[in-house]
Amino acid sequence: MATTKPQRSPTEIEDIILRKIFHVTLTESTTTGASDPRIVYLEMTAAEILSEGKDLLLSRDLMERILIDRLSATTNNSPSAAAEPPFPYLVGCYRRAYDESKKIQSMKDKNLKSEMEVVTRDARRLSVSYCRIHLANPDLFGGSDDDTTRKTKKRKNASPLLPLIFSEVGSGSLDMFGGSSSTVQSPPGFLDEFFKDSDFDNLDLILKELYEDLRSSVINVSVLGDFQPPLRALKYLVSLPVGAKSLVSHEWWVPRGAYMNGRAMELTSILGPFFHISALPDNTLFKSQPDVGQQCFSGASERRPADLLSSFSTIKNFMNILYSGLHDVLMILLKSTDTRECVLQFLSEVINANASRAHIQVDPVSCASSGMFCNLSAVMLRLCEPFLDPHFTKRDKIDPKYAFSGHRLKLSDLTALHASSEEVSEWINKDNTAKANDAGNGNESRLLQSTEATSSSSNPSQIAKSTTKYTFICECFFMTARVLNLGLLKALSDFKHLSQDISRGEDNLATLKAMRDQAPSPQLELDITRMEKELELYSQEKLCHEAQILRDGDFIQRAISFYRLVIVWLVGLVGGFKMPLPSTCPMEFSCMPEHFVEDAMELLIFASRIPKALDGVLLDDFMNFIIMFMASPEYIRNPYLRAKMVEVLNCWMPRSSGSSATSTLFEGHQLSLEYLVRNLLKLYVDIEFTGSHTQFYDKFNIRHNIAELLEYLWQVPSHRNAWRRIAKEEEKGVYLNFLNFLVNDSIFLLDESLNKILEIKQIEAEMSNTAEWEQRPAQERQDRTRLFHSQENIVRIDMKLANEDVTMLAFTSEEITAPFLLPEMVERVANMLNYFLLQLVGPQRKSLSLKDPEKYEFRPRQLLKQIVHIYVNLARGDSENIFPSAISSDGRSYNEQLFDAGADVLRRIGEDGRIIQEFMELGTKAKAAASEAMDAEAALGEIPDEFLDPIQCTLMRDPVILPSSKTTVDRAIIQRHLLSDNHDPFNRAHLTSDMLIPDVELKARIDEFVRTHQSKKRSSGEDSSNKERIQTTSSDMLID
Repeated sequence: MATTKPQRSPTEIEDIILRKIFHVTLTESTTTGASDPRIVYLEMTAAEILSEGKDLLLSRDLMERILIDRLSATTNNSPSAAAEPPFPYLVGCYRRAYDESKKIQSMKDKNLKSEMEVVTRDARRLSVSYCRIHLANPDLFGGSDDDTTRKTKKRKNASPLLPLIFSEVGSGSLDMFGGSSSTVQSPPGFLDEFFKDSDFDNLDLILKELYEDLRSSVINVSVLGDFQPPLRALKYLVSLPVGAKSLVSHEWWVPRGAYMNGRAMELTSILGPFFHISALPDNTLFKSQPDVGQQCFSGASERRPADLLSSFSTIKNFMNILYSGLHDVLMILLKSTDTRECVLQFLSEVINANASRAHIQVDPVSCASSGMFCNLSAVMLRLCEPFLDPHFTKRDKIDPKYAFSGHRLKLSDLTALHASSEEVSEWINKDNTAKANDAGNGNESRLLQSTEATSSSSNPSQIAKSTTKYTFICECFFMTARVLNLGLLKALSDFKHLSQDISRGEDNLATLKAMRDQAPSPQLELDITRMEKELELYSQEKLCHEAQILRDGDFIQRAISFYRLVIVWLVGLVGGFKMPLPSTCPMEFSCMPEHFVEDAMELLIFASRIPKALDGVLLDDFMNFIIMFMASPEYIRNPYLRAKMVEVLNCWMPRSSGSSATSTLFEGHQLSLEYLVRNLLKLYVDIEFTGSHTQFYDKFNIRHNIAELLEYLWQVPSHRNAWRRIAKEEEKGVYLNFLNFLVNDSIFLLDESLNKILEIKQIEAEMSNTAEWEQRPAQERQDRTRLFHSQENIVRIDMKLANEDVTMLAFTSEEITAPFLLPEMVERVANMLNYFLLQLVGPQRKSLSLKDPEKYEFRPRQLLKQIVHIYVNLARGDSENIFPSAISSDGRSYNEQLFDAGADVLRRIGEDGRIIQEFMELGTKAKAAASEAMDAEAALGEIPDEFLDPIQCTLMRDPVILPSSKTTVDRAIIQRHLLSDNHDPFNRAHLTSDMLIPDVELKARIDEFVRTHQSKKRSSGEDSSNKERIQTTSSDMLID
């Protein structure tokens, strides 16, 4: 039979809603537990209410009391209450209260609806409040576990709040946090209410535990691991004002301790493990999982290119998710004035603790990983974006004094662009003293009131440090420059060394396999297997670097944009992009860290070798900077740094087979057209003396880059005109020095190459005699084989450099002859040409024949043609007929028959007949000059010792006195010496041409001596044809 449903009172409705929300009842019923086992009968609470004379109905007034008793039932091991722990229960209460509030919206009675909304709102508030209380004091309703058990659980289990946060920020799996993989959803509005309007101290404990859990979750996780949920959770928490404040006040925000170093900070700080997430391999002690190299690049040589491209793209995408997340976290903290200082403190502490990452060898135990600093580089570049606009309109906010203030960063001890460490210290102290005096004058009355203040004013650096305020742009600029030096640029250096190690390893492997083919042995098999495994690991590591850095075009272009700002800002310190530079280098520029410029150049070199990396990049400012400073040792002291600028230009040089996108930098750039050739020639000279113990060999590699550039510029008419103008203006200056070193290098390189060729031929002969070769001990054969390959490489390099030098002599002498024919130069040039001619057509010619000369860059036909062209070019420009005398005065290599032999070879190889004719005419002139010289020598007879030059024992024509040693020498001979060495050869004192003192009295006596003997010779009619006094090579020594 149907019955009418009774109308419930507001009190009864309230009771029903609260019972549903809190899962409790005050009346015992046999059906309660069966219908819903989660509902708890609060027997003691019911008895108390009855004793107070109240009805057994739940109400707002009883709400908190009921909740406490329900939570206490968990502690008292109530069977039904124990099934649901406190935190899930409280979250459930909030969810049910939210659901009930939705149902209430359908009530028609507005007054009743309003009352019930208040009830559900209070229920939600109370649930959230007790969630905070429980998480801050987990033992309050935590059951009967003993202390040890509770501590163990706390260590193993993450905060139960984490799954709710992950659901809020849209994460996936939660297994890594000790939680369930089931879908855990945060009730709408729960987290907002949880972190709102509460006492900071209560939330602080909860938040700190959350940060520790997030940190632990990403330790030793690689970029292929599940790092995104904790990263999103971190961003969510710091977006809360209370969360940001809690993070920067955490003891692990900037860990402290006597043994704290860069690696410890990476491992123990809250943000450190997030920055450690990377594709770059770390030391085995700190290796991350999954292994990116193994998972993406194992057996890379045998994989399809499409597979590798897919791996590159995946890693790049994940890394950019990480960069964006970390950037957002720091940006949120930096926008708040309450947390900005803490962020800058964290960054500076990380940078200072890892200063030794700049060393060649990095200790992985004391320094943070390369992955962390590459990530930090990417994030710092993103922080710089607001002031990297095309015109750098905010660069005036960058104060150069920050580098020496000691404000956070320790930069003053770094190698400066020009100033020595003593000069840097002196300048800083002088500047700080001035600031101290200003501060002292401005605060005189206040300082007099306090003894403490008076004593502190005596330290100028403290006053300067405490009173100077630097903008965020300034601090971010210097921090980014330092992070890039320790991060991105260090990683690029590691990549270069990896490539070199792989190249050497492949050469060694090929040698081992060749030795195995000749004489197999078990040890060789073991060595080959070991080498193959090493090369596989090297290859994986190299590809990981390529994936994270070189394949990320945005990363590289951001870095280039930042270094363009560095360059423009540095130039601003010296007055802007204009030449010539001020005569005195400003101390602000001189004291700047050298790595600012070095890092910019290194990055440009790397980027130039990456396809499309420079697309859309403005290079004009870099070009201006390089031209301004590459030949300015008074601004940039380190010659190797200035040489690196040439390497950049070499990378940009338009190639015949490549793109000419950079051609306008060389052919249509104002500073380039006016100063590039001049400064390249000057650097060619300056690089002779670098101060390094390897300077002799270093100069050849540097000059190789300069030579390639000069050869290209000679083909550009405007640059060739500038070259001719410089040769005329600097005929006895830098251009003469350039020619001298060019000749010196040519002689050394060719001589070295030819001697090595003889050694190679000897080893080849040994190896071709199979019977005798096999009888030699295995170790000796291995040593000889290694020597053979080593000599091959040396010859190949030296011959290439020698060819470049001779080519430059050939094309410049065609239009510029005057400097070659100066008294201090002409004999040196003639001696070089005679020596080359002797080697190419003289008796040694056949001994230099090779099976494959092209393999060694040895092209004797081309070399002979170039040598002959230089002879002819100088003869054409020799208006005073001094070149033939210089040729014939060479007692080492000259022989009149060499010209005939050279002409025969030229005819056979198809040289132009006019050139051959002029070459033969020059030989005839040299022969006549030799005859005249012998007659003149015979006429002079025995020459007094005081008339002989002490260096070459020849008659002095223009004697000069050296101011330091007081030695008298011939001017031409000492000037030739000074072209290579600006020291007195007798006591090594500094010496220049303008310091020479003419010995007028001695010159008059020598002139008189010559005049007297010549007149005697003419009057006596003596026969002066003592030609045997000059040693020559007989014609039968020459080879047809």
